[in-house]
Amino acid sequence: QVQLVESGGGLVQAGESLRLSCAASRSVFSFNAMGWYRQAPGKQRELVARITRSGNTNYADSVKGRFTISRDTAQNTVFLQMNSLKPEDTAVYYCNADSLVSPGMAYWGKGTLVTVSS
Repeated sequence: QVQLVESGGGLVQAGESLRLSCAASRSVFSFNAMGWYRQAPGKQRELVARITRSGNTNYADSVKGRFTISRDTAQNTVFLQMNSLKPEDTAVYYCNADSLVSPGMAYWGKGTLVTVSS
C-alpha cells in the first residue's frame, strides 16, 4: 500500500512563502510522476505542478514563476516551494503519485491546508 504524507501547510500573509513536503512510502522512481493538486472551497481539484520520473516538470499557468516542484530521491520526498503567495492560492493541497506499473491508478495524500490572508 502506497502512503503519501503531506506537511508544511499553514496560514501566511500575501507575499510570503511556504514549502510543502510529500513523503512517499516507496521510491519516487516507482511512480510515473508525482505532483501537487489543490482544491479551493467550491471549486474542482486542479493540477498545480507535476514532476515526471525523468525529472521533467510542468506547472499550472497561475503558479508559473512563483511555485517550484522538486524532489529528494534519497528521502523519497517531493517538495512544492511556493513564493509570492496570493489569497487565491488558498486551498487544500494534495500530493499525488501516478502508478508506473498500473496505468490510470493514482495515489493521494490526505492533503494539507494552505491559507493566504490579504
